[in-house]
Amino acid sequence: MEQGSAREGVRPPYAPGAPAGTPVTGRVPEQLCVGRSQDAERAGGVRGARGEHTHGEPPAPRVVRHSVRGQILEALRAALVDGELIPGQVYSAPVLGARFGVSATPVREAMQQLATEGAVEVVPNRGFRVSERGPRELAELAEVRALIEVPVMLRLARTVPAERWAALRPLADATVAAAAVGDRASYAECDRAFHRAVLTLAGNEQLVAIADELHRRSQWPLVANPATRRADLLADAAEHTALLDALTAQDLAVVQALVREHFTGADV
Repeated sequence: MEQGSAREGVRPPYAPGAPAGTPVTGRVPEQLCVGRSQDAERAGGVRGARGEHTHGEPPAPRVVRHSVRGQILEALRAALVDGELIPGQVYSAPVLGARFGVSATPVREAMQQLATEGAVEVVPNRGFRVSERGPRELAELAEVRALIEVPVMLRLARTVPAERWAALRPLADATVAAAAVGDRASYAECDRAFHRAVLTLAGNEQLVAIADELHRRSQWPLVANPATRRADLLADAAEHTALLDALTAQDLAVVQALVREHFTGADV
């Protein structure tokens, strides 16, 4: 079998908290969640299947179409959001590589990238430990995101015509679709895609890059990581639709309130 090619017999994804054998239906089309990492776009891949795992074990295998660092990086990021990579747990590149059906090299390279981002830390001669984060760090990220994005969205509300906001409806709908099936990893992708699309209208690439990095970090799991309820995901997704309505109506007070509430409540 060619290195990195899809494995046969990989189980389909399952809903968080559901027993094994309960397939998820209506998985959100990932093409709607545009603007993913440049590495993933070059790889042209999609996330593969997700299965069960127990504490102390690496996540169950995902389908990887190409033995490229970008594809592995995207899969590991999804595993982080899903809680498959447990805060405080150490994972070795060879064991993860075996799970993905690739060599240890692209896994190690992807983990090094996650280390530079602060998602994991290098443990010499052992592997990589998933960073342990508490509520304070999440609150600090929410505060910084609000300081950056609230003024920008208020300015955009005053200047962007209604038809431009209407073009973002499919991205908001994609977050609702991901939330409806309780798919935290797809929701995280679509959530970032929606915010990137809004901020892109400001015409400042540096702003978009910084805001997206803060957003990604806010999605990493906490030390105490209870599974996000589907109802919470749906409520979070509904705020995207409400925000578009307020931006279209140029209701600045509602825009400001919604963005601040969205950040303080975002924990997926």
